[in-house]
Amino acid sequence: MGEEDAKMVPVEQEAKADTRAKTETREESVEVETRVDTETMVAPVETGTRVELETMVAAVEAWTRTELGTMVEPVVTNMVMDVYENINSVRVHNIRKDTNKPQPLQHTGSECVKMRSYRSVTVCLVLLCVLLLTAVIVLCVLIYTNSQQLNIKNKNLNKEIDQLLTKYTNITEDRDQLLTKYTNITEERDQLLTNCLLTDGWKYYRFNYYYISSKLKNWTESRRYCRERGADLIIINNKEEQDFIKKILGTARYWIGLTDIEVEGRWKWVDGMTLTTGFWVTPQPDGKINENCVASTSSGWFDYQCTNSMKWICEKNKT
Repeated sequence: MGEEDAKMVPVEQEAKADTRAKTETREESVEVETRVDTETMVAPVETGTRVELETMVAAVEAWTRTELGTMVEPVVTNMVMDVYENINSVRVHNIRKDTNKPQPLQHTGSECVKMRSYRSVTVCLVLLCVLLLTAVIVLCVLIYTNSQQLNIKNKNLNKEIDQLLTKYTNITEDRDQLLTKYTNITEERDQLLTNCLLTDGWKYYRFNYYYISSKLKNWTESRRYCRERGADLIIINNKEEQDFIKKILGTARYWIGLTDIEVEGRWKWVDGMTLTTGFWVTPQPDGKINENCVASTSSGWFDYQCTNSMKWICEKNKT
């Protein structure tokens, strides 16, 4: 019995080893089949089945709200929640199972869209950069061209300005020469006129010439005499001129260019200006309508009848 038992032990061990190997082989085949079945089941769930389930769930929910009302809606809602949980558990199981083995990179639809968007944005940015660079180059060329044209115009304007300044300087010099000649000619004329007038009885005082008559005439004839010689009866504008006349007159009386023939009491000079300052002797004028012409003496003015005969004084401007 001992030898038989000893022989039986290896046989049993080999039988157990074969049984164990077969069992492991079956488990591996079952695991492979399970894995294949799971992958074949999960893949559609993740793609098409999930969409179909979601569509069916949405239809059931709509039918539940419209047909069964609020009584059945909680039950259906719980069923929908269970379906979503089963789908998520399958996805989680698949993800956990496949994390240990390398997976090929897969791109979802949203990632493809993002990549296309990034490419489009990149292309647009490149085009914008090219356009900006082109615009900058064009602007630089335009600015350079305009600057060159402006420089040329500036040079031409400077030349024209220089020419105008030269002409202006020449014209100014010519004008100064003409003014000098005119001044000299005027001085020569005045000198000649002064010599002629002084030899004919005229006197010079402050740019005016005065003729002191030695004959007697009435006021109208005295004025005619002065006007025939380019002068008129004297107009006394200030005290200095009155004092100058007083030194010449002495004790004689001389007609001056003042009258109120037109309007009684409104005394006017022969140039039409109204009298503003007079050198009357008190209580002159007192002749009223009979004495309308004025004569000057060393003491002051008197009004007389214009038909009286007296000496007169003519005045002529130097100009």
